Parts: sequence; structure tokens; C-alpha cells
Amino acid sequence: MRLMTRAPRFALVALAATALLAGCETVRYEPEKATRAYPAYLPQERVAEVQVFNEGDEMLIVNATVERWANVDLWLNQRYLRRVEAIEPGATLRIPLGEFWDVRGEGPFPGGLLRYYPPTPIRLVQVQTAPDAPFVGFLAIPTERELDAARLKDDE
Repeated sequence: MRLMTRAPRFALVALAATALLAGCETVRYEPEKATRAYPAYLPQERVAEVQVFNEGDEMLIVNATVERWANVDLWLNQRYLRRVEAIEPGATLRIPLGEFWDVRGEGPFPGGLLRYYPPTPIRLVQVQTAPDAPFVGFLAIPTERELDAARLKDDE
């Protein structure tokens, strides 16, 4: 008789665990936020003295130039896109990585405590003033963790 009362409890716990796991999102996917595809056929004309840092779940852009970019497309890793109103000269801009989307409506993994995948690294950042305009590259600065991993790899 005692065994019979444990079975329904176990089933209830298993059902609750399954519901929780099913609710966890493994891939950031929102088809209604799909963007245009990265135009790989276009050249990058230059690299601007604009530094980009990975600040946890945000991208930190430090524009150390006198250039102003207005109404531009900001590309991350030749895949993810976000429209930016303005990157002012001498200004610092924070953009949550969760605001970038690709052609399929998938987004980068911003990281965080309960993340399923490791955060998407910021490797290549480019700005585009029009859909057919060439790219201007920004300087992506690696994190301390990425630098330490590279040092360990070199020591092997």
C-alpha cells in the first residue's frame, strides 16, 4: 500500500520536471524578428577606431573618433543584425546582445547565470550605412577569459 502512494508522487514530480525542462529555451528563436541576410559579397572598406567590448550580456561600443554614424545597421559576427539610430563621436553606447537577430529569427546567446549555451563571443563588428554600402569595421576587444584561453592554448 505504501508503494502505491509513492508512485503518484513520483509521477507528479517527473511531470513537473518535464514541464520545467520543456519550458527552457535552448535556442533564441523568434521568426517575426528575422532580418536580412548578411551581404557577404560586399567589401569592408576600412577599420574605424571604434572599440567594442563584451560586457556580459551587452555590447559596449566606445566611439573614440570624430565620426558620427546615423541610422546604420550594426552587424555582429557576419550573422546578427541590429539597427542603430546613432553612434555619436566620443560617446559610449550599450546594446543588449538580446536585441540582435539573424535571417532566421535566431539571436546570439547573451550569457547569464542560467544559460544553456556559452555566450556568443564578439569577434567581428561592422557597421553599414545602407544595404548596399561597404562595411566599416570596428575593433572587437577580446575578454580576459578569451585572452587567458588563448595563452593556455599557446602553452600546450
